[in-house]
Amino acid sequence: MTWLDCAFVLTAATFGCMAGAALWHVRWMRRLSQLDIARSHTRSASEPKPRCSIVIAVRNEEERIEQTIRRLLRQEQVELEIIIVDDRSTDRTPDILRALARDEPRLRVRRVDVLPEGWLGKCHACHLGAQLATSDWLLFSDGDSWATPDLILRAIKAADREDADHVTLGFGLATATLGLKAFYLLFLLSASNWFSGVNRDRPKSFLGIGAFNLVRASAYRESGGHEALRLTILDDVKLGLILRRAGKRTRAYVAGPDLECQWGTTAFSVIKLMEKNYFAAIEYLTPVAFAVATFVILLLAIAVTGLFHGSVRGLLAAISPFFLSIPAAVLAPRANVTRAAAFCAPLALPIFVSALLNSTIVTLRNGGVRWRETFYPLDQLRAHEVKAFTFRRK
Repeated sequence: MTWLDCAFVLTAATFGCMAGAALWHVRWMRRLSQLDIARSHTRSASEPKPRCSIVIAVRNEEERIEQTIRRLLRQEQVELEIIIVDDRSTDRTPDILRALARDEPRLRVRRVDVLPEGWLGKCHACHLGAQLATSDWLLFSDGDSWATPDLILRAIKAADREDADHVTLGFGLATATLGLKAFYLLFLLSASNWFSGVNRDRPKSFLGIGAFNLVRASAYRESGGHEALRLTILDDVKLGLILRRAGKRTRAYVAGPDLECQWGTTAFSVIKLMEKNYFAAIEYLTPVAFAVATFVILLLAIAVTGLFHGSVRGLLAAISPFFLSIPAAVLAPRANVTRAAAFCAPLALPIFVSALLNSTIVTLRNGGVRWRETFYPLDQLRAHEVKAFTFRRK
């Protein structure tokens, strides 16, 4: 067997192992609705409603914020207060919020005009919102996330049943092309071991998703809250980390159509969308970023070579990326995505690599991250990152 034949076999084996591992982890990526159907109409009149403070940090969300708030106000069987922290918006967002607050006593608005030193804008806004909250539960969400009317109640019920302090939900896509749906499934598959880890209470496993991070207020404060995350780009994910380190339990579900988020429009739009995120996700570890990108590019190059080689081993390598379509097809209905998107998920691998490389190169070239019109130096972000990885950095 030639070295090229060996490369074909190893490529097929690698994709096979990746698909097998993802398929095993996907069984822990459950739909919330399958487990926690809220019987709101049979609730005892004497049973108190759970109290939840929804905290949303917004900046220039004039297109969706009004509809987001109105949908949140429809939540059933939960006593709500909605706290919107306007982080230096320059569009019509402040006017929209003021008009809504005049007519809705459950809505509180706080404006930030000057960002304090040593804070990311979003983390500071979430911190201020949490300080104003008075409920037993805090829900950190996004200004472009839409939830079904019973979602918060079902998530609280899940937390009570599982004795969890934190429930996070993978969102569905509000609008998307087939390519974006395919990338989204690949994105969920890449996080399947994170879902599996927290749902099995594996040591050091953690997860948080910005569209829906529901946490007991007491657990949030005991963990240090957003003050501990003040310069952490992925504050939603790392909220799960500090809760885990404080001894709290997380449960993660796939919300499917119950929670929709405006997450780009096309697969290629994700490259720009994830520009600040992907390098931060590997904690600014430059060698890791280029090693992962090189590894995936090499696998894809061997697979393409196999397509034109004509041998049986070459053809096996060529089709092996589509092994990932199997776990993607299992996950697709839970994520409210078509099986056609599941078949196309492996075709989004080049976009995944492009997004990772773009995030890394842009951050290194600029020497930091620009987010919400504020520049944060890379050295500062690295120094204050809440780290999950402990090996040496470069």
